[in-house]
Amino acid sequence: MADSPRRAQPRLAAGRARALGLPTRGTTNPNRLRRMDNWITARLAAVLRDAADPLVVDLGYGATPVTAVELAARLRTVRPDVRVLGLELDADRVAAAGPSAHPPRLTFARGGFELAGHRPVIVRAANVLRQYDEAAAASAWVTMRAGLADNGVLVEGTSDELGRLGCWVLLDGTGPRSLTFACRVETLTRPGELAQRLPKALIHHNVPGEAIHALLREFDAAWDAAAPLTPFGPRQRWIAAGRSLAAGGWPVDASRARHGELTVPWAAVAPRPT
Repeated sequence: MADSPRRAQPRLAAGRARALGLPTRGTTNPNRLRRMDNWITARLAAVLRDAADPLVVDLGYGATPVTAVELAARLRTVRPDVRVLGLELDADRVAAAGPSAHPPRLTFARGGFELAGHRPVIVRAANVLRQYDEAAAASAWVTMRAGLADNGVLVEGTSDELGRLGCWVLLDGTGPRSLTFACRVETLTRPGELAQRLPKALIHHNVPGEAIHALLREFDAAWDAAAPLTPFGPRQRWIAAGRSLAAGGWPVDASRARHGELTVPWAAVAPRPT
């Protein structure tokens, strides 16, 4: 016999109490997230310094805790008393991370998008939402944002396995704020390569008629036009391509272009309403 609505309700509540999400695939390499970490350290330093409780969550750190260890070390240059909490749904990964071999104020626990009930000032969710469909990823954004501390932020994105290509979105309590492209320019063929690392919210919208598609096409064209700068190195070519985008009307923040990064407001690339 089917449960009545009255009996089904407690089961729903119990389900919501569990850790939310799916275990990550677990692929983790040292320095895979270095570009994202350096961006967080540079661009979100004020958020961390101003926090009454400097708690940062590394969500879905993977098969080994190496990226959480690296994140903690990099953030300590901004806030020496930062606390980093690595969360994973896989209990075996949490047990393997262990407490003894890591610096103080770096801990690990089981948790997902609900952030294990914590209220962090920064959440880094890297390579976590690639396995979800777009609607589920959007729901995860809502859940994670709801768990942030006041004035807290979420950095969600993807990278290739060696950390040479990456894209991430900065979100706050109101929603997505910006999209950042990052790469090791020495190994870049064209900026369009970054399309494969777009976050779930954008990757299926890289089609004609969408802003992200137009931006990447113009980025490639700007890169091609900057080919005469090749003898001066790919970094100069990247910087010139970013300037060309800005001259063409794209609201590009190129303040970290020398690091192989470009940032645009989310409004400039947001998918068209369906």
